[in-house]
Amino acid sequence: MFGIGLPEILLILIVALLIFGAGRLPEIGRSLGKALSEFKKGMEDIKGDDNKEDK
Repeated sequence: MFGIGLPEILLILIVALLIFGAGRLPEIGRSLGKALSEFKKGMEDIKGDDNKEDK
């Protein structure tokens, strides 16, 4: 995964915890998850539109 190991991931999480605080991290994670799912949904819609035009 991009050459990132466990120590680097832990460092990133600790820095995020210090910057945003423990209360905001779940909210940020939820928002990122929703954004990622919407992005995937949009990409599937675009692929579906391309297949319809080919027929």
